[in-house]
Amino acid sequence: MRPTLVLLHGFSQTRRSWRLTIAALGGSHRTLAPDLPGHGLAASRPASFAACAAYVRALGGERFALCGYSMGGRIALHAALELGERVERLVLVGASPGLADPAERAARRSADAALADRIEAVGVEAFAREWGAQPLFAGQPERVAAAAHADRLRNTPPGLAAALRGLGTGTMEPLWDRLGELAIPVTLVAGERDEKFRALAERMAAALPAASVEIVAGAGHAAQLERPDAVAAAIGGV
Repeated sequence: MRPTLVLLHGFSQTRRSWRLTIAALGGSHRTLAPDLPGHGLAASRPASFAACAAYVRALGGERFALCGYSMGGRIALHAALELGERVERLVLVGASPGLADPAERAARRSADAALADRIEAVGVEAFAREWGAQPLFAGQPERVAAAAHADRLRNTPPGLAAALRGLGTGTMEPLWDRLGELAIPVTLVAGERDEKFRALAERMAAALPAASVEIVAGAGHAAQLERPDAVAAAIGGV
């Protein structure tokens, strides 16, 4: 029987963002890539880390591997800690355990709330252009940027705003002190151009009992969009 793999997308994406990664896996896994709360077909689903963990548990079944990118990585890490032995392996792509400093977390929560208000005011198309123009995504090939933009347009202003308010980095309780609880293998993936998350991956690896770091050559923050083959290879040990 093929192992079950649950894939969790990032903020402003939908389940379709995993399409090329799933294809690169070549049918080696039973892949489940849901729309997360506030996104795509799940725009009205409650956006909280507890609700997401329950959703992942129901989706994955008794035993499964879990992979998440960015926001999806935050959710995946939270879910792995909550679900214990149900999660047999964890892969985090461009993800963080949160902000440990309370003042920094409060500032981020305020910034996320302001962005949520802006999305509701300007609409998805204007937001999608602004979001894609961030330095975080600099260097993306044109075809990748175009596909990411099209995927963002599958969302709604209320859904994205709810996701920011309920699942944003400022809302997340920091999990740095709990990383030692994860006895399962954890693969930390970061793009070569993504200096911030490369550093975070190394820092997380030092705190995890069984971690490895995979740097994806030629990729930025959204490594699974730029190099789905390399991310599939990192997942392949599941």
